Amino acid sequence: MNILVTGSNGMVGRALVANLKNIRDHKNRTRPMIKVDEIYEYDVDNSFEELSEFCSKADFVFNLAGVNRPKDNAEFMQGNCDFGSKLLDTLKKYDNKAPVMLSSSIQATLIGRYGESDYGKSKLAGEELFFKYGEDNGVKVAVYRFPNLMGHSRPNYNSAVSTFCHAVANDLPFTVNDMNAEVELLYIDDLIEAMYDLLEGKEKHCDYDGLIPVENQNGRYCYVPLTYKVTLGEIVNLLQTFKEQSSTLIMPAIPNGSFAKKLYSLYLSYLPASKFKYTPLMNCDVRGSFTTVLKTMEHGQFSVNISNPGITKGQHWHNSKWELFIVVSGRARIEERNIYTDEKVCFEVSGDKIEVVHMIPGWAHNIINLSDTEPLVTLMWANELFNPHYPDTFFEPV
Repeated sequence: MNILVTGSNGMVGRALVANLKNIRDHKNRTRPMIKVDEIYEYDVDNSFEELSEFCSKADFVFNLAGVNRPKDNAEFMQGNCDFGSKLLDTLKKYDNKAPVMLSSSIQATLIGRYGESDYGKSKLAGEELFFKYGEDNGVKVAVYRFPNLMGHSRPNYNSAVSTFCHAVANDLPFTVNDMNAEVELLYIDDLIEAMYDLLEGKEKHCDYDGLIPVENQNGRYCYVPLTYKVTLGEIVNLLQTFKEQSSTLIMPAIPNGSFAKKLYSLYLSYLPASKFKYTPLMNCDVRGSFTTVLKTMEHGQFSVNISNPGITKGQHWHNSKWELFIVVSGRARIEERNIYTDEKVCFEVSGDKIEVVHMIPGWAHNIINLSDTEPLVTLMWANELFNPHYPDTFFEPV
């Protein structure tokens, strides 16, 4: 399949092209039904001759080209409707009946009902142009009215989320006019998955009840059902929490599929290179070092323990706290003793064979570096955050 993507340098275009290349090059094997041969990228810097050649060869067309921040309002119609007409005329010239996807906007739904804008008018005109083309020529046309999109795009342009992410990540000032204002957001990865569905003929159709898409497989429009309604205040508060992670070491809750998880990924894409790394506090003494590298509110904390040659660490027990020790470099003996029965167990472990050892509540435990020359490096996980006011840690030799 040869795929033409217009507007290929825009936020959606860049992401779609990059992911179609993953399909083409067999890096993404989650969609075996999609076969991609050539990807034709078209944007404002391309010539009409190139567009003509692409239209003669394309088996599927994603029309993402559009204008949303013109210098003159007349450019709305030129970019969002007139170009569409040129594209469709060129496809028709070659009698190319390739399916066509149109990227429209929820702003088109507002026309005649909730208010009007030149942008919305141009999007609505583009929709009708594509629908008529499909009806007159027997071509499949898929029109998507996207809400606000959330992906890596130019800050201070047409995405408040991108503006906030860029400002927070780069310690820049920004303004939120109304923290309670609610927005509906569609994340770029979810949009891409919907485009894969479209290529596989599994797109979801809808009709509109006011501004609300209502799923109907006979509906006129296509839509992406997974969106998030959040306030600007919620977005900004999450971003501030993400920013603090490198100093607090606390990873906020980011459940799979949550808005927070996707916003965090987007936020990280705006970090300057100077913030790609950070240095947690190393607690050092003659025995070696102990460094907590990550904390979570619900799933404990992760630390790296370095023991100098011949050193024994630990020698304590816990009532309820429990831990996992994973030696990643060096050789060690881990000893545990039940403080009530004196039952004792020992494990010899090394970084040559990664093994995980439980430190059991009610069992005193230690870890001994068996080498006379090399440090011992151990990854340690505790099931709860360390609380200096209630450490649940009691000295006891094994």
